[in-house]
Amino acid sequence: MTGATQALATGILAGERRALARAITLVESTRHDHRIQASRLIEHLLPSTGRAIRIGFSGPPGVGKSTFIEAFGTWLTRSGQKVAVLAVDPSSSRSGGSILGDKTRMETLSREPNAFIRPSPSGCTLGGVARRTREAMLLTEAAGFDVVFIETVGVGQSETAVADMVDLFVLLASPAGGDDLQGIKRGIMELADLLIVTKADGDLAHAAQRAASELRSALHLMRPKVPCWRPKVLTVSSVSATGMDTVWATIGEFRQAMETAGELARLRAEQARAALWREIEDGLITALKDHPVVAAQAPALEGAVVARETTPTLAAERLLTAFLGRPVWPD
Repeated sequence: MTGATQALATGILAGERRALARAITLVESTRHDHRIQASRLIEHLLPSTGRAIRIGFSGPPGVGKSTFIEAFGTWLTRSGQKVAVLAVDPSSSRSGGSILGDKTRMETLSREPNAFIRPSPSGCTLGGVARRTREAMLLTEAAGFDVVFIETVGVGQSETAVADMVDLFVLLASPAGGDDLQGIKRGIMELADLLIVTKADGDLAHAAQRAASELRSALHLMRPKVPCWRPKVLTVSSVSATGMDTVWATIGEFRQAMETAGELARLRAEQARAALWREIEDGLITALKDHPVVAAQAPALEGAVVARETTPTLAAERLLTAFLGRPVWPD
């Protein structure tokens, strides 16, 4: 490890925000030399990771994810916890640009000395989850943060991607009743370890309780993800910070149940194994596209597929054969 990387590691372990921000920028870089440096940095820091509780948040548009995360994060920091928020923002598929607005939306939390907010562009990765979110999460843990939030962009399959890297997956719902609940897919419901109905105040207080009741009924029809924990439904008000203590207590119950049953260690091991194979897939695709023979043949084969002169399967087989130097499926 170079002197610069060692200095960065030392700064992160000391809890220096500037070092943490620089390290996350490093892991998000696509430059080959930066990737090598980032990998060595994280490998060096691995023994100092794993102690935080990792929580993912998702929910339909308008449910108030950022508002809740700010309220809950502020409540936690003022209760003595160190909270890191990794908010994945939508990127443009054309320009690659990203709004990166969570730091603006979470003004109160961003001023808390025990909070760290890092918006990251989703790029072109599946479901809108930044490819290096897992590495950024490890860096925040090494910097001493007790709780790590990952907020999804709330579109496509980002929920699955986030659920595969956190300990606890939280699904937020608004008190809009049946219509809103219909918009929550069964598959996403099955991912949730905790469901929270937001905006449970004022004129919406009664509607929030009704929505919570409907969610509890829906959960009874689903098989729990793990034998040791049955998902719970809570109501909160982000405006008045009502219910935040109950949410934190429930998270504590979840973690205790998972650790006692040995499920937390198993879950993290499976997530690490899955991350290994995702990295292999990404690396193989990059190597395939960079291969000179493949690069030379790809435009003509793409054109043939578009013109319906061949099938995508046969075109892919030819490119893979060129890449491997042998038939993909030998006779």
